[in-house]
Amino acid sequence: MDLRLALEIVNLTDAGKVRSQNEDSIITDNEAGFAILADGMGGYNAGEVASGIAVTLLADGLKKALHARLPEQDQCLLVKSEIEKTNGAIYQTAQSQPQLSGMGTTLVCALFHDNRIIVAHVGDSRLYRYRQKGIEHAQLEQITRDHSLLQEQIDSGMLSREEALLSSNKNLVTRALGVDPTVNVEVQEHEALPGDIYLLCSDGLNDMVDDEKILLTLSVLGTNIKLAAQQLVQMANDNGGRDNVSVILVRVLRHFPARRGFFAWLSAWLKK
Repeated sequence: MDLRLALEIVNLTDAGKVRSQNEDSIITDNEAGFAILADGMGGYNAGEVASGIAVTLLADGLKKALHARLPEQDQCLLVKSEIEKTNGAIYQTAQSQPQLSGMGTTLVCALFHDNRIIVAHVGDSRLYRYRQKGIEHAQLEQITRDHSLLQEQIDSGMLSREEALLSSNKNLVTRALGVDPTVNVEVQEHEALPGDIYLLCSDGLNDMVDDEKILLTLSVLGTNIKLAAQQLVQMANDNGGRDNVSVILVRVLRHFPARRGFFAWLSAWLKK
């Protein structure tokens, strides 16, 4: 099925109100069914370089891999492998150019395939799922779990979630792309349903706008996700805009089962 008929995707990025340059990078591909967001870190313009390399190389790698994939190929392993290759490329670039030494980036990626969403992330950029639960109830769920010092402190009981809101350690990540030769990529797979809205964002959004307001925005503007994206970025800036803020919204319009060709049929038959 053509994913352009099943998915509506919009994206928006803004430097915010404090920073002079935008070190976030985003790429979406409606036809291939993926969205990638990266939040760079490093001195001078190194963060911008790292995030730009991340989204560009990963998008190119995914397109090639998806075009050449076998019918029964594991999509989670495909995404994980491409992110690991991207990590190596960023690391080698930083090693070969002294002015880029120490650069890195967070990453969150969503790939839609066969009525499923594969979510992969490194760092504290997030993916949320907005899902309608009944006629009058909707739920916003954070699917990713931050790879950050703050999250580790919450998990260990050192801080409550209320105390964490006031912490000065919000931006200290424990994993990033390009910092080391290898990286531990967290990958999940979930069922995607018509009506779902998936939000990928840099911490410039969730540090400035709490989950309840994100939920309210998607509840009110979910049928117009372009306007919803604009509203989310505006709220982050209205609340101080202390960081670059980027959002990608993906709305599932209908089911998107994978095409079942001869080889997929043959493989299924042989397993009987």
